[in-house]
Amino acid sequence: MELLSRASELAPELIEIRRDIHAHPELSFMETRTAALVADRLKSLGYRVRSDVGVTGCVGELGSGDGRTVALRADMDALPIQETNDVPYRSQVDGVMHACGHDAHVTCLLGAAILLAQSERSGDLPAGRVRLIFQPSEEMTDEHNVGGAQRMIEDGAMEGVDAVVGLHVAAESPANEVLFREGPLMAGNDTLLGTIRGTSAHAALPHEGKDALLLASHVILAAQGIVARRVDPLQPAVVTFGTIEGGTASNILCSEVRLEGTLRYFDSEVRSTLHEELQRAFAVADAIGGEGRIQIRDGNPPVINDVRLTEIVRSAARSVVGEDDVVVADLIMGAEDFAFLAREAPGCFFWLGAAIEDDRRNHHSPRFDIDESCLPRGAAVLAAAACKVLAEW
Repeated sequence: MELLSRASELAPELIEIRRDIHAHPELSFMETRTAALVADRLKSLGYRVRSDVGVTGCVGELGSGDGRTVALRADMDALPIQETNDVPYRSQVDGVMHACGHDAHVTCLLGAAILLAQSERSGDLPAGRVRLIFQPSEEMTDEHNVGGAQRMIEDGAMEGVDAVVGLHVAAESPANEVLFREGPLMAGNDTLLGTIRGTSAHAALPHEGKDALLLASHVILAAQGIVARRVDPLQPAVVTFGTIEGGTASNILCSEVRLEGTLRYFDSEVRSTLHEELQRAFAVADAIGGEGRIQIRDGNPPVINDVRLTEIVRSAARSVVGEDDVVVADLIMGAEDFAFLAREAPGCFFWLGAAIEDDRRNHHSPRFDIDESCLPRGAAVLAAAACKVLAEW
């Protein structure tokens, strides 16, 4: 509770930081202003700082000597969304917005950095090292289909790390709650890129061509039957096509349709089944006179929380916010590249309630916003988690 009291004293500063970042959002692998703000703040607190990690990431480290190394991670990138909120801190960048709370994540981790630096000065920081990972590009991948977590791993951000902890604001959960779940928490995802080819003809003479729109409709129906008929109903799975594009005019038979979508899974065998059955679904187009092809691009693996580490971090959260406000998180089919970090070392990813009372703002919407009272709570929980992991892991 003492950590929360100290964090609450930082509330005006944390709100100012969050609003500054919110007003100046930056897209994936372009987070130079945010990273510079982070680096300057960490240096002023006495952290050893590395910049340009994983392209635009920043790493700060505190502590030395014997002991474990615990990493705390926050993502920094915004989304290509035009903000519609009428607030003083609304985005000043056309078409770009912090619509998923990454501005809050950076703020919480900077708050934790302040608290941990105070603890080190007072001699209360356990032996070992705390590494703060400010990660670019959680939302997108680069031209090589590689995201920010992987780029930071390539640049050594996880070398020597014994445990890694991250958080995400939850727009649907009350701002007093902190939510945990051991084991599977968030789904793995892959991206679907499909093409259906037919033969063009005059729309009044459809028998002279092969209608790619009709072919695509059969493919989509076959694909939507995969989860219902090819996957164990006790296993979570999703196949969704989000875009379909084809045709050039109302009186021309469509010759090509392009589809994009996503699949979600927790179990690797389910993933294999989805891959195999999607190939078969697109082969339906070949069976009825056209050509169907699908490329499945690898995405994030599932987020799997280490059981023992999650219990340690949950216990730390209870010491900060109290027993009643630490609750169980649901499984969700959303994906997160924190999963790559949790493959390098045992990981714990948790949710920080951030809902604005009586006015829920959905993630990835142009109205997204948070109850800023969550910021000191998130900072205190991260700091407490780092100390408890160093002491007990």
